[in-house]
Amino acid sequence: MSQPVEYAVAVDRFLSAADLGNGSRRIYRIALTTWAWALADLTPPMGDGRRNATPPALPLPLLDTPLAAARLRSAFDARSAAVGVRTANRELSILVGAVNWWRAQGWLTGDPTAGLRPLPLPKPRGKESRIDAHQARAVLELRAPLREQSFWHLLYETGAPIERVLALDVDDLNLPGRRTRERRDGSLRWGDGAALLLPLLVLGRVDGPLFTTSRGRLSYRRAAEIFTAATRPLDPRGHGWTLHQFSAAGRH
Repeated sequence: MSQPVEYAVAVDRFLSAADLGNGSRRIYRIALTTWAWALADLTPPMGDGRRNATPPALPLPLLDTPLAAARLRSAFDARSAAVGVRTANRELSILVGAVNWWRAQGWLTGDPTAGLRPLPLPKPRGKESRIDAHQARAVLELRAPLREQSFWHLLYETGAPIERVLALDVDDLNLPGRRTRERRDGSLRWGDGAALLLPLLVLGRVDGPLFTTSRGRLSYRRAAEIFTAATRPLDPRGHGWTLHQFSAAGRH
């Protein structure tokens, strides 16, 4: 079998050779197409936009460069924040399977996924103690960097799922209207705290992730670690609270 030049052709050949049902084949194709956006250093579209968008054209040899490995690491963190750990791990597993098959064909010499490992799944929450309104207010009054203050206020005031807030981009915001732009699943609306902080957070930016790190989008794992550490002095047990507890407090 001749070596394909394009990533999309390599995906087609992998799927043709795989023993998959129609439903699984469709899921595999969507996942591998999502990684194409990451390899091009672009953020994959979400929802209907993801299904209808034309993915970037990529040369397959790009996967044999250090650039590919770095972009995949950053994209994996972003995907875990945007769609959750379980989905991101599944997409990673699909990519690893494809890369291994391409290497077996002699089309790749390296493995751009070698440094990636599935993330641990969130532990069952069980009966977590509830954060009351007084405790939530104490969180919002903590001295913290602007990014954390903005994230916590937005999460609490919207009552939205953590993953959805972390997946927001700057151009999703309608700052004067104090809401996100309309989507199929509705818009998010916030109050005075986020309305004060968000314009400072996005000053000079017109696109890209709303909550960023030096490596890209702020991940769920990192956001959770920061929140638990920051709230340890407030927790009567001294353990620190979870983002899930705080998000739930904002929905009541």
